Amino acid sequence: MPEEPSVREVRLGVYATRQQADQLKEQIIKPLCPDPDHAPPCPIPWTVMTLSVSELDDPDAYEELREQERIERMR
Repeated sequence: MPEEPSVREVRLGVYATRQQADQLKEQIIKPLCPDPDHAPPCPIPWTVMTLSVSELDDPDAYEELREQERIERMR
């Protein structure tokens, strides 16, 4: 039996400035909605947002990413 669609969350953590994150967000949006002027609704409903670590529910989220950044900074 085919699986019924439901809301799924795909997370991507990046170490970036707000401007870099917003640029990345725009690049993610393009394949989801190549024609932003189309009549609603989108064939596949979606939403995207940018959050800082302080806005996350889990304060330890992306700890591996933060450790990777610390290592890269020491090089």
